[in-house]
Amino acid sequence: QVHLVESGGGLVQPGGPLRLSCAASGFTFSTYAMSWYRQAPGKEREWVAYITSNGAITNYADSVKGRFTISRDNAKNTMYLQMNSLKPEDTAVYYCRRNVMDYWGKGTLVTVSS
Repeated sequence: QVHLVESGGGLVQPGGPLRLSCAASGFTFSTYAMSWYRQAPGKEREWVAYITSNGAITNYADSVKGRFTISRDNAKNTMYLQMNSLKPEDTAVYYCRRNVMDYWGKGTLVTVSS
C-alpha cells in the first residue's frame, strides 16, 4: 500500500528557512518521479516543484524558483523541499505526490508570519 507522509511544517518568520520531508513507503520509491504541491487558504491546490526518479531533473513554479529546492534521497525513501526566503504568500498546506497513479500525502501546514 502506497503511503506518503509529509513533515517539517510549522510557523516561520518572513525571510526564514524551512525544510519539508516526504517519507514514502509501499512502493519502489527510486523508480518514481515525485512532486510537491501546496494549497493556500481559500485557493486551489497548485504545483510547486517536480523531481525525476533519479533526481537528475528538477522543475519549479515561477513563484518559488530561486528560493525553493526539491531533492530526494532514494536510499532513505524520502523527498525534501528546502524553502528559503519564505514569504507570507507561501503560507499553505504542502503535499507530496507520486505522479503515477496520483497518490498524495495528507499534507503539512506551513505558516509564514511575524
